[in-house]
Amino acid sequence: MNRKKGSVEEQILLVPHIPVSTYRLQFNRHFGFSSARDIVRYLKDLGISDIYSSPYFKTKEGSLHGYDIVDPNSLNPEVGSESEYGELISELDRCGMGQLLDIVPNHMCVDSKDNAWWMDVLENGPSSVYSSYFDIDWDPLKKELKDKILLPVLGEQYGIVLERQEMRLCFDEGAFFICYYDQNFPVVPKTYISILRHRMDYLEGVLTPDNEHFIELLSIITALDHLPSYTETDPEKVSERSREKEIIKKRLWTLYNISPDIADFLNENIRIFNGTQGEAESFNLLDELLGMQAYRLAYWRVATEEINYRRFFDVNGLAAIRVEDPVVFHSTHEMVLRLIGEGKVTGLRIDHPDGLYNPSEYFQLLQRNCFFQTRRTRFERLKQEVDLPYRKRQWESELSKQYEETISANPFFKPFYIVGEKILIKDERMPEDWPIFSTTGYVFLNTVNGIFIKMENAKAFEDIYERFTKKKVNFQDIAYEGKKLIMQVAMSSEIITLSHYLSKLSEKNRHTRDFTLNSLTSAIEEVIAFFPVYRTYINEAGINDRDRRYIELAVSKSKRKNPAISASIFDFLKDILMLNYPKNFSEKEQGECLDFVMRFQQLTGPVMAKGLEDTVFYIYNRLVSLNEVGGSPERFGTTLETFHGKNIERIKYWPQALITTSTHDTKRSEDVRARINVLSEMPDEWKKSLITWKRLNRRKKFVIDNMRVPDGNEEYLLYQTLIGAWPFSIEDETGYERFKVRIKDYMLKAVREAKVNTSWINPNTMYEDALLIFVDKLMNRKPESQFLRDFTVFRKKVTEYGMYNSLSQTLLKIASPGVPDFYQGTEIWDFSLVDPDNRQPVDYPHRIKMLEELKKRESEIPLNDLAKDLTVQRENGMIKLYLITKALNYRKERRGLFESGEYLPLEVMGNRAEHTCAFARRIGNERLLIAVPRFFTKLIPDPAVLPLGEAVWGDSFIVVPIAEPGARYRNVFTGELLSAQDYKDATALHLSEVFSDFPVAMLERIY
Repeated sequence: MNRKKGSVEEQILLVPHIPVSTYRLQFNRHFGFSSARDIVRYLKDLGISDIYSSPYFKTKEGSLHGYDIVDPNSLNPEVGSESEYGELISELDRCGMGQLLDIVPNHMCVDSKDNAWWMDVLENGPSSVYSSYFDIDWDPLKKELKDKILLPVLGEQYGIVLERQEMRLCFDEGAFFICYYDQNFPVVPKTYISILRHRMDYLEGVLTPDNEHFIELLSIITALDHLPSYTETDPEKVSERSREKEIIKKRLWTLYNISPDIADFLNENIRIFNGTQGEAESFNLLDELLGMQAYRLAYWRVATEEINYRRFFDVNGLAAIRVEDPVVFHSTHEMVLRLIGEGKVTGLRIDHPDGLYNPSEYFQLLQRNCFFQTRRTRFERLKQEVDLPYRKRQWESELSKQYEETISANPFFKPFYIVGEKILIKDERMPEDWPIFSTTGYVFLNTVNGIFIKMENAKAFEDIYERFTKKKVNFQDIAYEGKKLIMQVAMSSEIITLSHYLSKLSEKNRHTRDFTLNSLTSAIEEVIAFFPVYRTYINEAGINDRDRRYIELAVSKSKRKNPAISASIFDFLKDILMLNYPKNFSEKEQGECLDFVMRFQQLTGPVMAKGLEDTVFYIYNRLVSLNEVGGSPERFGTTLETFHGKNIERIKYWPQALITTSTHDTKRSEDVRARINVLSEMPDEWKKSLITWKRLNRRKKFVIDNMRVPDGNEEYLLYQTLIGAWPFSIEDETGYERFKVRIKDYMLKAVREAKVNTSWINPNTMYEDALLIFVDKLMNRKPESQFLRDFTVFRKKVTEYGMYNSLSQTLLKIASPGVPDFYQGTEIWDFSLVDPDNRQPVDYPHRIKMLEELKKRESEIPLNDLAKDLTVQRENGMIKLYLITKALNYRKERRGLFESGEYLPLEVMGNRAEHTCAFARRIGNERLLIAVPRFFTKLIPDPAVLPLGEAVWGDSFIVVPIAEPGARYRNVFTGELLSAQDYKDATALHLSEVFSDFPVAMLERIY
């Protein structure tokens, strides 16, 4: 077909919807579709182009985050109905806004009876039509678990739970279940026989042999006896079993309801099976019945070693799904693809792609399906408006052909806006073969955060930290130990399974068959512990040089660390990981090697996340604003050159990547980090304060097991946390108690995550109680509290500087290459900590009222006066709301400048040069200059002084090589006009004018 510009065909093949900016919303029973609908216009006025929705498909009852999905093809009823969802979409349409949706392709929640697929697997074992949906090892090392799933759900040892009658046999709608508190586990239908035949001689005495109900019961038993086994996997047998068992249940339920004698008989049998407390032998029947099931109920602690389904990280209730199977992919993406086709979802955020078997293949399949879904829907709409000169089938055939041709010419064709939650370490780059628009923004978060940290004070902070904690800590050492700990106490079952696979491979070659299982296990653990990134991406296409270097580095370090382990074992593992197959390996054996590598890659990411983010980041507390997802806390800050370099790299390779400063997963909000960063500028004052506070609070500690609680490291973390999270004002004692509870909850989570003095698995309750009492005493607001008096003076000083840091990083996010993302509520000051603290309800009526007041004031007084007033009254947060609103709306109006415009770092000269980050954006005749201050403790030693005007900035200036003397610029925030001047042999803008009435500047060139 010949396509002309503007033709129907071209309209159908539109480019993807790219957000200008996104705003993350956390959906749950407290904030549903109707709540979101009510704030859409507010978000539009704020300058947001797309809402960024947390998962809202059906979850486990009561979920507050949406990641424990039980049905990916229905909306979460706790979030809202179909009609309420439609109202939200209609409001987005009216406002011209899109929706980026967070989806979870890696796992499902399996500790809920609402997960029909998992319930079917428990009832039918390998014979379930859904058995291939989940990553289950039906033939694990523990032979007693062959064709069974280990379910580590019991709160105590199995025998104890059984004889306490906490597990009970139940009957409902013709089916038997094992009920354990709020969990119901289906009984394998064929094993109903043992229940129905029990006391059959008694029933024969009650009912005559020719009684129709008695005959029906015998017929049901016969039908059950003829059911194919739950281990049967032949498709015809599976289909027969699936069909017949449901017919049998209906028959049994009917019989139960029409025959009182049968009902009494079954009820009594159920009572007998459930045993009598104090009579151990009375539980034998239920024990035998449980032994015949397709699952084994076990004490939750055995999960670390024996669980035989792959989990999300170490969460027993989240089972991995095999989305690499096309059947599973389409089953789990049915609804989201429909929403995409209907135009209700305009972009996707993919949760934890590192957990997928083959992320690249997944993204390619996802893009292909998104392409066809959107184009078919557009075709259906357009064909009603115009008379198309060819049939739909012909057009679809042509579309398919064109897609294949496009992919052939450009394998990374990206027809739909998709970003992946990929965590990059240090200078790692995102895999080039992922056809997505990049990551969710952690690289930017850590880079921009780093430029507000005074790098030259790294040694001073190292000394302060070591002296306070009385420990010399090496980050790389504790990172290694943290990952080892996770593999040994939380994910040993996954390690054991991998080792078993590797052992089978070693047996296939005479040079490696003598490697013991223990030695192979140790080699795997060591290599993963030294792995420098979350994972590699080796697949059937082979291995690239980057992944080869990561493997070589990890193996090399492992060898040096473990001279007692034969180097040949590490070499064997390295060869397998790099696909250097032994010459005698068949094609089938090479496939087994590749499968091992793919599974190995699925494990390194969770170990890194749990070992680093959820362990080490709670141990290494030198400056906790550095302890962020994807961060490198051992690096004390970032140079401006690095910040600019990352921005230039992003605009070159990933110009539509999300960039963020706060997310639902960050350890601290952007405003908390902005405060803590201030400490890096004042090591002497920080040191002096720490010494004072430690002395004042020493007597508040308890001694547990010859140890003062909290230890020095935890106390050091607590002081930083209080500085970062303390509200500007606390209205009453009730509010103060709420804040105190937040701090206690955070500290309890922090010490359990650190796994040093207590943990989630083995909580040391005496230690934890002593810690919470210490926090309570320390935060007691009695008038004679010397600590709070001294702390308050220091905190208020840091708080003043922290506000300016926050404004600067906010403008940098809005103006840098990428799509700026805002976490719910952070448009004004937000001092939340790690989840669940950062998932508290947001007061939107207050924010809407603030924005309305801003609009009113903007219409009544000159812009520069408003800007100055907001700076003076900065504590109320309106200044941040104003900055975001003005900058985002400007960005929306000139999106081409920000999406495609050049990024030009600008030089700053004068004695305030180090205090400024400046750059320009340029496209065609459009020019925009961005300038923000930093390092305020030296810029304005008195925090009461505003960082404005000549008294602060002197004769420092920005060099503007893209302008000529006399070029005029308008400050978007103040409306002021500035002229570039010829100054010291350069075209310059003086910082005293740039920052005359507002702490940050966005200057547009006017002609």
